[in-house]
Amino acid sequence: MGLNVWLLLSAAVVIAAIASVRIAHRTGLPTLLIYLGLGLLLGEGGIVGINFDNAQTAQQLGMVALAVILAEGGLTTNWNHVRAAVPTALVLATVGIAVSVVVLAATVAVLLGMEWRMALLLGAFLASTDAAAVFSVLRRLPLPPRLAGILEAESGFNDAPTVILVIMLSAGSSLTLSLPHVLLDTAVELVIGAAVGLAVGPAGVYALRRVALPASGLYPIAVLALAFVTYSGATLLHGSGFLAVYLTTLVLGNARLPHRAATRGFAEGAAWLAQIGLFVMLGMLADPRELPGVIVPALVSGLLLVLLARPASVLVSGVVVRLLRLGSLSWREQVFLSWAGLRGAVPIVLAAIPWAAGLPGAKGLFNDVFIIVIVFTILQGPTLPYLARRLGLAAEGEARDLDVEAAPLEELNADLLQIRIPRGSLMHGVEIFELRLPANTMVTLVVRNGQSFVPTQTTRLLAGDQLLVVTTAAQRETVERRLRAVSRRGKLAGWYGERGG
Repeated sequence: MGLNVWLLLSAAVVIAAIASVRIAHRTGLPTLLIYLGLGLLLGEGGIVGINFDNAQTAQQLGMVALAVILAEGGLTTNWNHVRAAVPTALVLATVGIAVSVVVLAATVAVLLGMEWRMALLLGAFLASTDAAAVFSVLRRLPLPPRLAGILEAESGFNDAPTVILVIMLSAGSSLTLSLPHVLLDTAVELVIGAAVGLAVGPAGVYALRRVALPASGLYPIAVLALAFVTYSGATLLHGSGFLAVYLTTLVLGNARLPHRAATRGFAEGAAWLAQIGLFVMLGMLADPRELPGVIVPALVSGLLLVLLARPASVLVSGVVVRLLRLGSLSWREQVFLSWAGLRGAVPIVLAAIPWAAGLPGAKGLFNDVFIIVIVFTILQGPTLPYLARRLGLAAEGEARDLDVEAAPLEELNADLLQIRIPRGSLMHGVEIFELRLPANTMVTLVVRNGQSFVPTQTTRLLAGDQLLVVTTAAQRETVERRLRAVSRRGKLAGWYGERGG
């Protein structure tokens, strides 16, 4: 086919993928399922019949796409929301990963008779939760900030150790690495990646604040370029590129940079394009004619993952968090964390690594992982809102960021928040002056029954109202705590000792 035909086909795929986002949003399914389906239709065993079976190319392009997705995740993660959750997320991304790999490998080796190296690889593929899947599903859920922060930070941190482990297990003709060797190499790569990320991030903030670029569109490009400098630099130093890029963009995304809203919008668009290309490519790489033969072992492995390995990893991580006095996880939070361990492109990309290395049996593992991701994303994704409500973890009144293309907000060092008053909230009936919000904070707009109006201090709030609140960056956390407190205990929340934590 000629260049124009390829351009037409690519543009049509992107447009179809964009249109499918609305369908996925209504059903609660991650969009990756639709993109994988498009890839299957385009692939050799599908309707179009494009021949694409180069696992090495898929692996390399997949790593780049994952770096873009992680960069967007770092840029859009609110540090104030995840800060308290980081210790728990780090335990889940290290101890939890190890427990999940060992438990799943041991059970599939015993029940399915899988060779130990293949079993460990399968466990490593599936141990990591996927940033794209987590961000696309969980950011639509009204979860408490700490729980949402744990899931987001975990998905950002846990790619690094799993990538290192898969590469080690895929290398060479036989598995000769000892456990101390694996642990030492993993620790060294994580330390190097963290050091690079925490060095480039602040340096990038310093430079972007002081260099007056001639066009606003250059700032988003500079930020994304810094992310790839970090990723490539850490990889060349034999460190974790994924950890480096996540930490760098986490620093950049939470700094007061010029045109920050535009930068985040650009990163979000780049991440969507990376997701579309990644999932369609992985769908093309899979051969639908081979998938029926692995459905049974894949389903068994998936059930062992979601019903045994993931819950065990959360349980052990909870014990470690408590022993280290980093906090505690309630049984409700542990149940939700166990079910919310969403898998997506990461396991499939990782499964291409041993296949590209020519490891015998690796193609079969790739097919297993492909089936597991599809089936269990369909099961887990749409059920998360229901589970959150049943466990009493839904927090519909939480304030959410609104990105506004407005330079005055940046110049005033201000944040714009959106709040919806849920049913059952004791904010119902409270007048705006009774919220007792901090100084330099104002409720600027109320949307009620589809009609918007500018409120006064005596406007009485009702369940179902949506509010726009402008506050300073310094007061933002205090505002969020006060709104949570009033929602829980009413206008006398402080009198009852409720502080909105």
